[in-house]
Amino acid sequence: MLQQGNTEARRQGIIERHDGAEGLVFVGIRRRGVPLAERLARKIGEIEKVSPPVATLDITFYRDDLSTVDSKPVVHKQAAPFSIEAKDVILVDDVLYTGRTTRAALDALVDMGRPRRVELCVLIDRGHRELPIHADHVGRTVQTSDTEVIEVRLREVDGEERVMLCEKQ
Repeated sequence: MLQQGNTEARRQGIIERHDGAEGLVFVGIRRRGVPLAERLARKIGEIEKVSPPVATLDITFYRDDLSTVDSKPVVHKQAAPFSIEAKDVILVDDVLYTGRTTRAALDALVDMGRPRRVELCVLIDRGHRELPIHADHVGRTVQTSDTEVIEVRLREVDGEERVMLCEKQ
């Protein structure tokens, strides 16, 4: 599923939509959205000769299911070494499913500043939305059932590169 062509098309779409990299910033949703954002920014930098900055977004306290996820969540400091004010933010995540992670990320972004525009870029869109959220840039759309999950493994986080469709356990 991690095909180079999809990444190239997604990257080219971002460049064309924004007339280059000027005023563009990438914000990766912690955990696997961060290396994906870094990869995209690095590749755009190679093409445009200007690398967009990348920040990490921890949405732990913005989740609407916090009480059901973990009784003691680990909070990581927001790492935004730049302002997002009046910038075009590309919010990056690995899988788009119900839309709840994206909603939490948008809440966290608003607390960081007021971007000019926010676009969502995901590696996999698996459908089953519970909120009116869509991705602007999608690597691949995969039809799944509610009994399945998509596991993304990235070299930077997991030491391997693959996407798996598995049954929920």
